[in-house]
Amino acid sequence: MTANAPKLFVKSYGCQMNVYDAERMADALAPEGYVETQSAEDADLIILNTCHIREKAAEKVYSELGRIRKMKQETGRAPKVAVAGCVAQAEGAEILKRAPVVDLVIGPQSYQRLPELLREAAEGRRPVDTDFAVEDKFERLAKPSPKAIASRGVTAFVTVQEGCDKFCTFCVVPYTRGAESSRPAAQLIAETERLVAAGVREVTLLGQNVDAYHGEGPDGRTWSLARLMRALSEIEGLARLRYTTSHPRDMDDELIAAHRELPKLMPYLHLPVQSGSDRILAAMNRKHTADEYLRLIDRIRAARPDLALSGDFIVGFPGETDADFEDTLAIARDAAYASAFTFKYSPRPGTPAADMDGQVPEAVKDERLQRLQALISAQQAAFARSLVGREIDVLLDRPGRYPGQLAGRSPYLQPVQITAPGAVVGEVIRAVVTDTGANSLFAAPAGGARDILPQPAEAIA
Repeated sequence: MTANAPKLFVKSYGCQMNVYDAERMADALAPEGYVETQSAEDADLIILNTCHIREKAAEKVYSELGRIRKMKQETGRAPKVAVAGCVAQAEGAEILKRAPVVDLVIGPQSYQRLPELLREAAEGRRPVDTDFAVEDKFERLAKPSPKAIASRGVTAFVTVQEGCDKFCTFCVVPYTRGAESSRPAAQLIAETERLVAAGVREVTLLGQNVDAYHGEGPDGRTWSLARLMRALSEIEGLARLRYTTSHPRDMDDELIAAHRELPKLMPYLHLPVQSGSDRILAAMNRKHTADEYLRLIDRIRAARPDLALSGDFIVGFPGETDADFEDTLAIARDAAYASAFTFKYSPRPGTPAADMDGQVPEAVKDERLQRLQALISAQQAAFARSLVGREIDVLLDRPGRYPGQLAGRSPYLQPVQITAPGAVVGEVIRAVVTDTGANSLFAAPAGGARDILPQPAEAIA
């Protein structure tokens, strides 16, 4: 790194896929000399990597752009400003009209063109690229250096599938990410091998509907997600595999069998249901019933009895009655979640649900959300308490707050605090859960560290 190297600041909103995309943008700009910074104030390029899922997503972006404009006025600095991600895809050139501070707009399918668009911006052209590119953006994106991979820690995301063909009536993803597409398996195996060679121990496979993965295999056949994970499980040095987010319609027998047969596949599954009411599920275009969802869970738990389940819920969807909401509480109890994400319905412009009759008052949505959150919180606490006294594997991924303490993750994705002098980040150690906190577990080593791998020299050079 040279003293005058241009600095890049990326602020990501939303899902894990945006975290992955932020890293790919940094990788694309590394050959241009850019180095990452944690401060917008000293950046030469600021990228807002946006998400359109949450309420008023676009307005939050414009508010942030207002703060950047003020910062530029107060400091006298003139960093380039880019808006990327799903809000960029949805708003396009409108962003340039509303926010003169923005120099370029780039959608999630075009990150491989970022250096080229920056050169155009340097010439004052303010480019907008929100096309759904035909070419494979992943093949054209720059590969991260081993040093860059190592700096990001021992866990990593790998996007295997993008887009959605489900068209749930509340969701903008089909319009911002496009149709479902899957990356070739050989490309994904090579990317994972590079990550592991640089010290990554856990990989989470990402997709808007990750279990709909159907990429071309090295044998010329179409591979399923289960087939891909079997190949990735054979990579020496990879300790753990995860995947998210799944759709109940795409969970097949082969994927369920993978939970039984692959030791590296963690016993944790995020499987959104959204509602417990069949009437509301039909209005959402989810294409499954509450009973079908519960029977699917039974099949998965039969294959992997220690599996912990996570989910998503939307309360206050248009037309939701008290009885519909009681069905949601019932399915949450029956599913026995270890964790779940709960949201109030908020209209997304351009989606069918935004124009439906029967919009639920905010006060009713608030009350229902509080009741559902209370149930989920109680389930999460009960699951954590059930682990006290049990032995679990913990992947140590960062130093703890105190000397001799390290932090890591349980197989169920819970944060774990453990005092283990002599252990190092990247080890998987056997531990006994001793206590629970508000959002984490506390543990002690159970007979010493195991599965220790040295960091490759190139990862720490």
